[in-house]
Amino acid sequence: MKITAQQVNELRKATGAGMMDCKKALVESEGDMEKAIDYLRKKGQKVAAKRADREAGEGVVLAKVSDDKKFGAAIMINCETDFVAKNEDFINFVKSVLDLAVEKRAKNADELKALDMDGLSVEERIIEKTGVIGEKIQLGHYEVVEGESVSAYIHPGNRIASIAAFNKAGEAVDAAGHDVVMQIAAMAPVAIDKDDVPEETVQREIEIGKEQARAEGKPEAMLEKIAMGKLGKFFKENTLLNQAFIKESKKSVRDYLKEVDKDLTVVAFKRLALA
Repeated sequence: MKITAQQVNELRKATGAGMMDCKKALVESEGDMEKAIDYLRKKGQKVAAKRADREAGEGVVLAKVSDDKKFGAAIMINCETDFVAKNEDFINFVKSVLDLAVEKRAKNADELKALDMDGLSVEERIIEKTGVIGEKIQLGHYEVVEGESVSAYIHPGNRIASIAAFNKAGEAVDAAGHDVVMQIAAMAPVAIDKDDVPEETVQREIEIGKEQARAEGKPEAMLEKIAMGKLGKFFKENTLLNQAFIKESKKSVRDYLKEVDKDLTVVAFKRLALA
């Protein structure tokens, strides 16, 4: 199978591994990007774990909460160039789509695209914007959460946004919620708690842990135990409630929330990010 320079460069940007290592990983994985990343990790190469951040193209990412604070949405509308992404008119267009989505509480991308926006559907307005700007414009992602209270955060630059829903409401929860959505934006957790991590991800991490230990020359009888230790570290670093709280690293996010209210927890979260 012929591996292109573009594929190699994409893998290199995603992982930080060397050019030749990336090419070999793609050859071994028959061009499959996800398998190539796992191949590099098993070989102990430097690899960025934030898979979900690798979105194609430029664009604007925003998030918003409804007036009653019980519904939140995050949106990514993509364009081709950074020039358009930073254009005030384009940013305002994305804001207007998000405002409509939150007002109507659109549950998913299909519902959003069908909403009426001044006589045309949102989908038609996006197509119209493509014609006006002269670049491909598309709805990249649309995510929602609902709960007793919802918080949202947009990182400066409109490239990362996060939303989180909580099981309780109140001023103290609002303040804690702001801290948590900033945590989500900064630390990119893959799940709320370790039991929420997909089984496929758990098994992949165990397999990678074994391969890393084997490559380090560890005895076969010890591989399972070592891999489970690495899995525990993965959970601590990649599940929201178990992550070290960014404002006070000696406590976990779970510990922080319990200080606010012993029963307070996160019931849902979403994070969108441009590469």
